[in-house]
Amino acid sequence: MIKLRGTLFIVLLFSIVALFFCFATGPAGAAEKKEIVIGTPLPMTGDDSMAGVEQKWAYEQAFKDMNAKGGVFVKEFNKKLPVRLIVADAESNPGKAVSALERLVKVNKVDLLLSTANLPLGLPTSVAADKFHVYYHLTTVQLFPWREQHFKWSTDYFFDTAQAGAVPFEVIDSIPQADRPKNMALLCEDSPDGRGLGPFFREAAKKHHIELVFDEPLAVGAKDYTPQILKMKSKNVDGMILFAPGGDCITFVRQMKENGLSVKYLHGYKGTWGSEFWNALGKDAQYILADGFWSETYAYPMAKDIGERYFKQFNKRSVSIGLYYAMCQTLFTAIEKAGTLDSAKVKEAVLSMPFKQTVMGDIKYNSVDGTAIFPLGAFQWIDGQLKLVYPFVKSAYKVQMPPAK
Repeated sequence: MIKLRGTLFIVLLFSIVALFFCFATGPAGAAEKKEIVIGTPLPMTGDDSMAGVEQKWAYEQAFKDMNAKGGVFVKEFNKKLPVRLIVADAESNPGKAVSALERLVKVNKVDLLLSTANLPLGLPTSVAADKFHVYYHLTTVQLFPWREQHFKWSTDYFFDTAQAGAVPFEVIDSIPQADRPKNMALLCEDSPDGRGLGPFFREAAKKHHIELVFDEPLAVGAKDYTPQILKMKSKNVDGMILFAPGGDCITFVRQMKENGLSVKYLHGYKGTWGSEFWNALGKDAQYILADGFWSETYAYPMAKDIGERYFKQFNKRSVSIGLYYAMCQTLFTAIEKAGTLDSAKVKEAVLSMPFKQTVMGDIKYNSVDGTAIFPLGAFQWIDGQLKLVYPFVKSAYKVQMPPAK
C-alpha cells in the first residue's frame, strides 16, 4: 500500500509539472511572445535600389503607425504585440535575394515575410518561401508568370499586365490628333520583366491602330545605346515606350540628346519615376512620362498624409509608397483576423476577407489564384514634379506636349 501511494504521488507530481510546462510553453504560455517579427528581402543596393529605398521607407512608416496604436491584437496570445521589421539587402540580385530571405527565416526567425521589389527577385524568393513554409505577402511581381508557378505560401498584389500595356496608348488617344506621335518605338529591357510586359505593349498598339516602327530589346546596364538611337532617328521615331532600370533610362535619354533624337512622347516604365531621374537630367526630363502605382491625390484615407510625410522628409513626391504602406495595412489586418501568426492561417485570412479603405482603396484577393489587382497609373514630369495624368480621374492633369521645335 505504501509503495502504491508513492507511485501515485510521483504520477501526480509529474502531471503537475507537465501542466506547468503546458501553460508555460503552450497557447497560454505564448504570453512570452513579445513581438511580431516580419522580414523583407529588399534591394537596398544595386540597379533596383531606387525602388527598394522607397519601399523600406513606406514599410517603416506603416510599422511605426501600427506600433503607435499598441501593435496588432493576436487572439492566440490575448494581447497586442508590437511589430518589428527586419530588412535584408537583396542587392538587386536574384541569388542574393534568396540568400537574404533564407537568413531572415533561419537566422532572424521571422514570423512572416513582406515583399521584395520586382519579378526577377520575386519569383525565386517565392520559391524559397514555399521551401520554408513561411507566408510571403508579395507585390510588384507580374501576375501572369507568378500564377504559372502555383505557389503555396505567397500571394501577389499587382497591376494587370494587359491594362499596363494599354496605358500609353490610352494616354496618346487623349492627345489631340495633330499632336500625337506618328512613328512609335518600343524598347523593353532584356529581362524577365521586359519580356513579360513587351507582348502586351504590342497587342495594345494593334488594338489602338498604332504601328511600332521600331521594336528591339534593350541591353540592361549597357554604356552605349547610340546604334539603336541612330536607327530610330533614321525611321523618324517621334514617340517611344522605354522599359528599363533608372540608370539605363538616364543613359538612354542623355544619348538621345547627344545624337539629336527628339521625340514628342516618351513614356517610361520602371526607370523614369524616381527623383533621381529628374535630378540627373533636369530640363531634359521635362514632359517625359512614368508609370506609377499610386498617387497621394487619390481619394483614399491617409493618402494625402502619407504623401506629405514623404515630401516633408525628402522634398520630393512618390508614386509608389502608398502601395507598400497598404501591403502592411492588409498584412496587419489579416494577422488580427487569423488570430495567430501561423503562416497558413494568415494567408487564408488574406484570401478570405475584403480589405476596406486602405491607402490603395478597397482590396480583395482572388481566393483561387491568390492575386489582387490595382490599376497602373501614368505620371508626367512637369517642372520637377510628377503630375498624375492617368487614370483620367478628377485629380488628374491633362498630358502636356513639348513645344514644337
